[in-house]
Amino acid sequence: MAEGRLVLVATPIGNLGDLTPRAVDVLREADVIAAEDTRRTRGLLTHAGVPASGRLRSVHGHNERGRARELVAAIAGGATVAVVTDAGMPGISDPGAQLVRACLDAGLTVEVAPGASAVLAALVLSGLPTDRFVFDGFLPRKGGARTARLEELRNETRTIVVFEAPGRVAATLADLEGVCGPNRRAAVARELTKLHEEVWRGPLGEAVARYAQTAPRGEVVIVVEGRAPDLGEPDDDTVAAAAVDELREGGSTREAADRVADRLGISRRRAYDAVLAQRRAP
Repeated sequence: MAEGRLVLVATPIGNLGDLTPRAVDVLREADVIAAEDTRRTRGLLTHAGVPASGRLRSVHGHNERGRARELVAAIAGGATVAVVTDAGMPGISDPGAQLVRACLDAGLTVEVAPGASAVLAALVLSGLPTDRFVFDGFLPRKGGARTARLEELRNETRTIVVFEAPGRVAATLADLEGVCGPNRRAAVARELTKLHEEVWRGPLGEAVARYAQTAPRGEVVIVVEGRAPDLGEPDDDTVAAAAVDELREGGSTREAADRVADRLGISRRRAYDAVLAQRRAP
């Protein structure tokens, strides 16, 4: 009996031309195709000239745990199961991870047919450092969990990549500005690989102003520059000099203090006190 296997198959994130020849071969040969949305996958198969022929099985966030048992049994019996999601790599903010774990726990073979990735596409297009980065998926929508996650990102020194729904981009950018400051560089990428692909680049403060009025259309990836490495707490003379520089730039005491805090990586209280002292100086 042939050895069964699970194959994670990356699908295009927009441009159907990004479906790889290997992905097509795996989908054509698979005994079962586990799909997040069988209707979308059926359309992809039609585009690729691959018959569905009763092989599609629905595997989504609500039924993955239960379907995993069924698919593990099929693989143990010699079947090849291909896993696809609506776009990109299965298991990355999409179903697939539980199925992989179940197969590994059962001692079964797991393979990958890599391809398009919204995370990597947005990262390399952002113009921000790519040598070290962290992918944080979708942030919690509200409450203490969201606050805690944002506080973690405040001190993250690696480039940060997050997904966001179009209607929530403005709120998330505002929250990121609140913890990272208005001068931290960012990129907002939407509709990657599609006809209307757009990548906006600039400081977080400008991003908040740009997207406050109109929500972007399509799938969105936000990339944010990491915090500058901590080089130690600056002395009072350094902070005072930075306060003088920022006061020359204009704006309120609070705005100047925010710029000093972001520039030197110090608390906003210390920066505010320094700016206030310089404003009051004769």
